[in-house]
Amino acid sequence: MKLTKEQIGNGIWILAILLILFTPLGFYARVWVNKVVATVISPSTVDENERATLTDYNWSLVDLEGKSINLQSKKGEVVLVNVWATWCPPCVAELPGFIELYSDYKDKVTFAFVANDEKEKVITFLEKKGYQIPVYFQASATPTELESGSIPVTYIIDKEGKIVVNKTGAANWNSESTRNLLDGLLSE
Repeated sequence: MKLTKEQIGNGIWILAILLILFTPLGFYARVWVNKVVATVISPSTVDENERATLTDYNWSLVDLEGKSINLQSKKGEVVLVNVWATWCPPCVAELPGFIELYSDYKDKVTFAFVANDEKEKVITFLEKKGYQIPVYFQASATPTELESGSIPVTYIIDKEGKIVVNKTGAANWNSESTRNLLDGLLSE
């Protein structure tokens, strides 16, 4: 049986789809697609009348060195919480924007990058990329208002505990609109 050009073309497409879905090559393709998408999506704020308020800041986290912190100590500050993992293409895609944002706002905003992953994988990933961000692991239950069934998920909390941004999925966190939002929240 002789293969037609159409059958060969279909076979190539099927092979390409299988590579993207089931190999490490596919992971990088999904990261790239998410980066492209994230460049045009800036996170939007939650409407004022629909904003949840973080009532319980009691959330114990442990950093990469094993030091414990509790979100309670950050009450009254502007806080950005991002839950992510090394195996999550949208998470990996949006991290470069976070790195730039963190570089400029680390002394003004409390950042908590909460890894939903194994510590050794996170350390290896951060070292490979050269990222220097405050990464934590959960040591207690997540506050109800910050629970999500998806990652990445990012919250920006104002000084009064109102959740101003609640964004699931990749976004451009280094956008002008995000910076303007943070500047506004810091001046309140």
